[in-house]
Amino acid sequence: DIVEQFIDVHQPKKETNFANIITEDTYMLQILEKIRMVAPSNAPVLIQGETGTGKELIAQALHNNSRRHETGEIVALNCAAIPGSLLESEMFGAEKGSYTGANALHIGRFERAHKGTLFLDEISELSWELQAKLLRALQEREIERIGASQPTQVNVRVIASTNENIEKLRSEERRAGKECRSRWAPDH
Repeated sequence: DIVEQFIDVHQPKKETNFANIITEDTYMLQILEKIRMVAPSNAPVLIQGETGTGKELIAQALHNNSRRHETGEIVALNCAAIPGSLLESEMFGAEKGSYTGANALHIGRFERAHKGTLFLDEISELSWELQAKLLRALQEREIERIGASQPTQVNVRVIASTNENIEKLRSEERRAGKECRSRWAPDH
């Protein structure tokens, strides 16, 4: 890993805010150093780890140590906890009257996270259709609410997490003839 080549956990540290992460473990200290290095960028980040390993704490630490901490909040969305039929509305919002039961404008998580960070937990649960819309939002920095006639500009850093092995998923998708749209997984 190229980033690991530049990490010296014995260097003096800049002022950091790691929230509720307390450790003396050498490996975890290296992860915290990576957070300190990556946090100032606006690049999307993918956090991989087993359930219960603190992926949301890592996302919070990335946000807390970024400039976005001063301009916006971190907005979380657990992609596995919301039925697929409602997930698009939760992510991107919906105009009043755009579907049965849409009695008012619904602002999605992307807009709520404007100038801040959007944390998408369990991103591997997204359908291919939503992955394509997410990729467009990342590339174009705009979203379309369900039923909208015009796109809405958003300034959001996306941090995503998964407990899945992304490389294994990519391999299985290639065998199935599907195109992998993830911007986070390295392409070998």
